Amino acid sequence: MGRGKIEIKKIENATNRQVTYSKRRNGLFKKAQELTVLCDAKVSLIMFSSTGKFHEFLSPNISTKGFFDLYQKTTGIDLWNSHYERMEENYRSLKEINKKLRREIRQRMGGDLNELNIKELQALEAKMDSSLLAIRERKYHVIKTQTDKHKKKVRNLEERHANLVMDLAKLDGQDGIVETGGYYESTMGLLPTGASNLYALRLYQNQQPPLVIHHGTNDLRLA
Repeated sequence: MGRGKIEIKKIENATNRQVTYSKRRNGLFKKAQELTVLCDAKVSLIMFSSTGKFHEFLSPNISTKGFFDLYQKTTGIDLWNSHYERMEENYRSLKEINKKLRREIRQRMGGDLNELNIKELQALEAKMDSSLLAIRERKYHVIKTQTDKHKKKVRNLEERHANLVMDLAKLDGQDGIVETGGYYESTMGLLPTGASNLYALRLYQNQQPPLVIHHGTNDLRLA
């Protein structure tokens, strides 16, 4: 039983359309390869799907540039001349924009102002005010970010210091007795971090008797 005729019209279903495109594209490429081998032909196929995907087949015995050069020679159409003219036009446009930007930079630095009228000077002043405001906002943002970062570092260091002080206060753990040649003076207070009931200790390097600290009370006496 033979295949039925397929009506040549756009396939509405996107999935079916993509499947059909892939199958027929591969068939075209296969035929182009057969022509290249059997007939020593120079074949080039350039295809774009409905989704914008690019596919190309080119005979291995010629390059893309060589193929288009052969096309120009055969048809007499100069493909590169129009392209070169567009590039020249684009270059002139970019050169003019660059010249204008350089002039604006010089004017913002106080140069080339003689050729400006009062309205242009006022417009330049407004632009400079706007630029100054943007620079200040950026500067304040950077300063605030750095300040917050350093404040966080300070808080971390204060917490580490408080933990070290607590560990030092518990050292030797015998009812607060410190077995050294000096003694610690203990005070109660609030540290900058807001942590309460932390000991701030200072070691006096002298020959005073060791200090006995009764934890949980404010009773301080010499041993």
